[in-house]
Amino acid sequence: MTTDTTRKTSAALPREVIIVLSILVVSATIMILNETILSVALPSIMEDFRVPETTAQWLSTGFMLTMAVVIPTTGFLLDRFSTKAIFITALSFFAVGTLTAALAPTFAVLLTARIIQAIGTALIMPLLMTVTLTVVPAERRGSMMGIISIVISVAPALGPTVSGFILNSLTWHWLFWMMLPIVVVALAVGGALIRNIGETKVSPLDVPSVLLSAIAFGGLVFGFSSIGEILAGEGLPVIAVLVVGVIALAMFLRRQVKLGRDDRALMDLRPFRIPNFTFSMVAILLAFGAMLGTIMVLPIFLQNSLGATALVTGLVVMPGGLMQGLVAPFIGRIYDRVGPRPLLIPGAIIFSLAAWSLTLLGAGTPVWLVVIMHVAFSIGMCLMMTPLMTTALGSLPKVLYGHGSAILNTLQQLAGAAGTAIMIAALSFGTMLATDAGSAHAAAVGSGTRVAFISAGIISVAALVASLFVRRVEED
Repeated sequence: MTTDTTRKTSAALPREVIIVLSILVVSATIMILNETILSVALPSIMEDFRVPETTAQWLSTGFMLTMAVVIPTTGFLLDRFSTKAIFITALSFFAVGTLTAALAPTFAVLLTARIIQAIGTALIMPLLMTVTLTVVPAERRGSMMGIISIVISVAPALGPTVSGFILNSLTWHWLFWMMLPIVVVALAVGGALIRNIGETKVSPLDVPSVLLSAIAFGGLVFGFSSIGEILAGEGLPVIAVLVVGVIALAMFLRRQVKLGRDDRALMDLRPFRIPNFTFSMVAILLAFGAMLGTIMVLPIFLQNSLGATALVTGLVVMPGGLMQGLVAPFIGRIYDRVGPRPLLIPGAIIFSLAAWSLTLLGAGTPVWLVVIMHVAFSIGMCLMMTPLMTTALGSLPKVLYGHGSAILNTLQQLAGAAGTAIMIAALSFGTMLATDAGSAHAAAVGSGTRVAFISAGIISVAALVASLFVRRVEED
């Protein structure tokens, strides 16, 4: 009894730490929510600025590209600059981008605003994870990572829901106007209360590594996001970009291994020497890719096959997102007591079964059944993410926290782009085959959706296999 009481007391977080983490979580939630909030608003933006879908899609592609270019540098930035400096920089970029987007008179200005927002977003998530690992005791990390998993999984899932509610009565400009006061308050409060956590160190910036990472990760994200052009027979430039991206990635990785020997790497790859980190990362990336692909495919199915409105589409995915938000903190507390496997393995099984159940969707599927399937899918995802993130980053020595966070967030961008590309390509392919066979449009989209979720099911099985190799972190 005495030992348990002492442990709980020693694990209690100081008030100033709680304040810092709360500000970071609120800021990150708004910024990650912003990543998917425009998905339902694209038709209105296309109409206002008279741009085609291929142009409007750059509001999402450009955002992901910027994230993919900036995030690999965050390991270096977190080592070099103070917590407060990075926080103020991140929130300032996001606030300026949000204000510019709300006032945007042209599409070019709106796209520029999204790029500015993405710079701030790319900085905030590695900062949140690194601060958490630094200030939260090992026996409390699961609880905190449960909250962070809400930011990573629930916020993007609820983006279309929030957007649907706002667009039901207001213009797309209000998607940004409603975010702006929250961001400004977070910037003011955080600027006043956040203190520097951890120590900085002076290390030289390797410019060739920055250039190679920009070409590699930017090229891969762009290539994955543009895979539809390859399917349409117009993808030679996209294939060229993908090839350049792969070559640049190989050169980048080789350079990081070489620089890592002298502790000068832009993105230190030593975390991959730790099996727990590697297997956890593989499972995270597979699950995250399937999740983001599902977020993109499900609204298309609901609107084009079942004839649902944007508002109804948002309401359908809302219960799953809310369930994740309610369950995640409890999962974190359970993790602190039992470790990853009692949560992760059942979660991966539920996630895979739910993904395969979505292959049963068709033009005659009732909306209530879609809601149930999506809730099960969301619960499985929630059971997986907290144990995986906590185990992956908790397996690292303190000196590698920043680089581990940078690796996680960089590869999540690639996984999200790849998962979305695979599932959208499968959707298009299945729809085309059904249309050629004489199916009506709604039925053809239903067939395409089935093909898309078969690919998600295969990915989910691979995530389950990777999860079997994850072990509990030995606490110091």
